[in-house]
Amino acid sequence: MLTAAAIHKTYGQLEVLKGVGLTIKQGEIVSIVGPSGSGKSTLLHILGTLDKADSGSITIDNRNLGQLNARALAAFRNRNIGFVFQFHHLLPEFTALENVSVPGWIAGRGKREVAEKAAGLLALLGLSGRVENKPQQLSGGEQQRVAVARALINQPRIIFADEPSGNLDSANARELHHLFFDLRKQFNQTFLIVTHNEELAQMSDRILHMKDGKIV
Repeated sequence: MLTAAAIHKTYGQLEVLKGVGLTIKQGEIVSIVGPSGSGKSTLLHILGTLDKADSGSITIDNRNLGQLNARALAAFRNRNIGFVFQFHHLLPEFTALENVSVPGWIAGRGKREVAEKAAGLLALLGLSGRVENKPQQLSGGEQQRVAVARALINQPRIIFADEPSGNLDSANARELHHLFFDLRKQFNQTFLIVTHNEELAQMSDRILHMKDGKIV
């Protein structure tokens, strides 16, 4: 469902990605591991259309993303791609329910429909009693589950996760890892995860190793 070919990216004189290619199937959970500076996060951001490659191609569900203009690409990203980051990036003035709802609002869906979907996802993730809480009233693990619910609100084809458990203690990290697999079981959800967490990497269907801007 995702194919990338010959992805190159240079910042100034530094060549960060050197012709990276990969394929992810629907329902797969794939981890990318490697030393700091190997290009993992850059690749994830380019695949998620948050950054642009200097050259190469990315296809998701037979859509060549390089053929979309900026507006069409933003709409495609909103509807088809979810993101979970190490730092949750929740809006502090919004409740958990409102934070989860934001991508649905951007997609132009009805507020009642979005609220019902957001409440359902929060309940699914064990947060039914926290919908009106703001981020500062939630634990780190709870905040990350809110971020996962937000990533799921538009039923994306794929979720990109960049060090999703890097800011959690071991118990919350393990809980988050198992949550990804529960979501795969329930929704056939696809995940591509950049991680330094060996436990999460070993649980994945496949591990891709990056070194010096290449998958090795």
